[in-house]
Amino acid sequence: MREIKPLGRRFFWVRTNGSIVAQRGEMSAGIESTKEEDFAVYQQLQGLDPDAIEMTTLEPGQYAEDFAKAKGWCFDPETKQIQFLFPDPNDPEAPPVYRKPLSEELEETKSRITDLELTIAEMMTM
Repeated sequence: MREIKPLGRRFFWVRTNGSIVAQRGEMSAGIESTKEEDFAVYQQLQGLDPDAIEMTTLEPGQYAEDFAKAKGWCFDPETKQIQFLFPDPNDPEAPPVYRKPLSEELEETKSRITDLELTIAEMMTM
């Protein structure tokens, strides 16, 4: 028996170009469905080849801040990772570009800072 639980966002996207053809928002409670069940229910998926469509399900709350700030999103067909379309706060007139989630970029930056701090500390003890 399948359990009722919070469900994260789910995306159906074209494997060749990353464009999203259908998506499900977060749900506070629900029963997770299979790709086959979703293809039978979602009108946007009717008539599409399931082999040409990738399905990605996020954890509840995953990238919540990124979704709130982004103008749009798609998937990178090579990495199969979500990318967000963020406007440049320093140049609002510039066309936005797709990039990895800001939350991931922040974690990577924190990690690099920690590495640099350790390197500096090692150099100071020489």
